[in-house]
Amino acid sequence: MNQDFFKYQAQTTAFASGFQVEKAVGSYIYGKDGKKYLDFVAGVSANTLGHSHPKVVAAIKEQADRYLHVMVYGEYAQEKPVALCKLLAEATPEPLEVTYLVNSGAEAIDGALKLAKRYTGREEIISMKDSYHGNTHGALSVSGNEVHKREFRPLLPMVNFIRFNDESEFYKITEKTACVIAETVQGAAGFLMPDQDYFKNLKKRCEEVGALLILDEIQPGFGRTGKLFSFEHFGTVPDILVMGKGMGGGVPVGAFMSSEKIMNSLSHSPKLGHITTFGGNPLIAAASLATLNEVLTSGLMEEMERKELLFRQLLVHPKIKNINGKGLMLAVNLGEPEFTLNVAKKCMDKGLIVFWQLYKNEYMRISPPLTISDDEIREGCQIILDSLNEM
Repeated sequence: MNQDFFKYQAQTTAFASGFQVEKAVGSYIYGKDGKKYLDFVAGVSANTLGHSHPKVVAAIKEQADRYLHVMVYGEYAQEKPVALCKLLAEATPEPLEVTYLVNSGAEAIDGALKLAKRYTGREEIISMKDSYHGNTHGALSVSGNEVHKREFRPLLPMVNFIRFNDESEFYKITEKTACVIAETVQGAAGFLMPDQDYFKNLKKRCEEVGALLILDEIQPGFGRTGKLFSFEHFGTVPDILVMGKGMGGGVPVGAFMSSEKIMNSLSHSPKLGHITTFGGNPLIAAASLATLNEVLTSGLMEEMERKELLFRQLLVHPKIKNINGKGLMLAVNLGEPEFTLNVAKKCMDKGLIVFWQLYKNEYMRISPPLTISDDEIREGCQIILDSLNEM
């Protein structure tokens, strides 16, 4: 199978592992090599409830027995997509009330940018240096790492950048600005957290000049930092909320959410301001609804602070410089990119899956399922420590 994988499936790096998967259950992925691997990555924050969670699988099977795709987005009222949008409205603060379901986080970013430009009638977009929002042309345009962008230019015009968590650059947000877009936790840069009042003051500046605030919660949502969305830690509410990854429990999905007044601007002048064939797919919505219900009712979010503390207590080693992040979004600084990659390989050999941050390869990514147990945390951390001792 590996030979066919490298021959027929498009590759994005020259060093893909080609690890062959047999099955995945709970916190473990089982390889065709007969071994099991503890998963500290969760599909890059996508498998919120672990692998093959019974409630998610049951929801998919139940919906599959009823119907799959029946019509393009927004035409037919289908039970699971409607229920998902309603529950999201109930679980988020005002004025967030209307959700547009799409196929990925990157598409949700593109839709949110279009919405902001359409509603405000403005063209300038301001994003953050070192941000990552996805790889479609729109999402790449507002991502803040030139190395990943330069070969694909020209991208969207009138996109400018300010430093994350630096209020001295707020003056660049003006009456020409349609929106400011930011990750609530900067992911690819190493799970960087802002100061407590940063987003509150950013929202105030946006309101002063009539710009909209878009917050990217593709990685922190659903529940990874101890709140359903990370912005809830900071005492402010975005004008447009973007989500993806973990909201599907392991299936491809994204969404952007806003007030009815703002979202309604996509319905006219022109009509069909954003359109998608498979957005709001009932099978995907069923999985996402099951995931959201479980996160809201299981008490998992209340465990995030304790699990984070356990990781921080266990991961103490001379070769660990610091640990960024919150909840189960942790980035372990090992000093040098090559060293971090070698540690990740050694962990894999020992039965633990870890990864690295896209921009800052010196940071080892730890983003396990929210359902991970204390014993599994201890097991994985011991493998990391043993690997460091052998390096």
